[in-house]
Amino acid sequence: MKALQFDYKVPRYIFSKITGKLFPSVYWDSRLSCLQFLEQSEPGLPNEHWVKVKVKYGGICGSDLNLISLRDSPATSPFVSFPFTIGHEIVGTIVAAGSQVTGLNRGDRVVIDPILSCVSRGIAPPCPACLKGNFSLCVYKTEGNLSPGLLIGTCHDTGGGWGSYIVAHKSQAFKLPATVDDLNGVMIEPFSCALHSILRNRPGKSDTVLVIGGGVIGLCVIAAIRALEIPCNIVALVKHNFQGELASKYGANKIIFLRKQTYVGDLTKSIKGQVLKPLFGPEVIQGGADIVFECVGKKQSINDALRFAKNGGKIVLLGLAGIMDGIDWTTVWLNELNVKGSFAYSTEVFQGKRKRTFDIAIQLLNVGKLDLSPLVTHRFPLEEYQNALSTASNKKNTAAIKVVFEP
Repeated sequence: MKALQFDYKVPRYIFSKITGKLFPSVYWDSRLSCLQFLEQSEPGLPNEHWVKVKVKYGGICGSDLNLISLRDSPATSPFVSFPFTIGHEIVGTIVAAGSQVTGLNRGDRVVIDPILSCVSRGIAPPCPACLKGNFSLCVYKTEGNLSPGLLIGTCHDTGGGWGSYIVAHKSQAFKLPATVDDLNGVMIEPFSCALHSILRNRPGKSDTVLVIGGGVIGLCVIAAIRALEIPCNIVALVKHNFQGELASKYGANKIIFLRKQTYVGDLTKSIKGQVLKPLFGPEVIQGGADIVFECVGKKQSINDALRFAKNGGKIVLLGLAGIMDGIDWTTVWLNELNVKGSFAYSTEVFQGKRKRTFDIAIQLLNVGKLDLSPLVTHRFPLEEYQNALSTASNKKNTAAIKVVFEP
């Protein structure tokens, strides 16, 4: 089968790291880059508790672009196994199932929760995090009967969504009802990331919520709040007009555009704050949002999240920030802010019961609380991966939100 694999080799890494700064397309359009388009064998079932899935759509995530562009922190490198087929946003059809799989059959349309936790790795008893259903916090990401990997799409043994087939443990495959089409299916993974952050940091009815970022995760945060029928005030800080239109469509009350000369004043006014002038440096904001969801992971967005939160407020970091200088942490202690990370999805309390995040997402889609299909703006066959990755990396010119492969 054809697949897009990432393989770390020192010469390839050095070449891409140096040349890519001048010519970004080198990261995906050079025989010397770490990303390679090749033929490989289809992954086999690790044991009889697994299923094999023909991929219909494999999404391109911002974290995938960070990986290809060599912007990831080395702190994540122990949790991958090279070479691996990229892609953790996956919807497809089961084509084979092990003898110990029940409730899933050939022909079933499924979406994949890619987290490789204790149950997937055959580890018993499970670690304390997995025992509580917090699978994204599993402490055995490098152990068990699989190669290291946080997710399907970072593990050598499982394949990934940027290939024709993947294998998944039966606990990772969620059947889709007929009412949820494949375009919504491929959006369930990123939506579940946003949903997890909201259910673990639920805004109050009268709260002002600031969402920084108009990409997929920022838009899904807004959509999740409204799908859960939380009547808070949502202010969205976005970069592009097409992002603003979608943020409004999914329920933001106020859209502020990231214009260098005006956004600080516009945003401060919208959250009923006050701009104060320091002796030098960026403006200081007095007052602010009750909760800030930071969905970009850049230096400016994190600094903005910290200064636009009110005294005693909360900042939730979803933007996969890595190593960066120039973050001013003064407001964290000065205003006693609560800064919290959010990664992937897990098990949540929903309507009085504990349910997997994916189950909740599917339920919300099934009953018509939202439609995520408009967020899929571009589709490419795997052979056109250079165009796909260029499109996903140049949102200003392409108006891309979610770009997916059709392997």
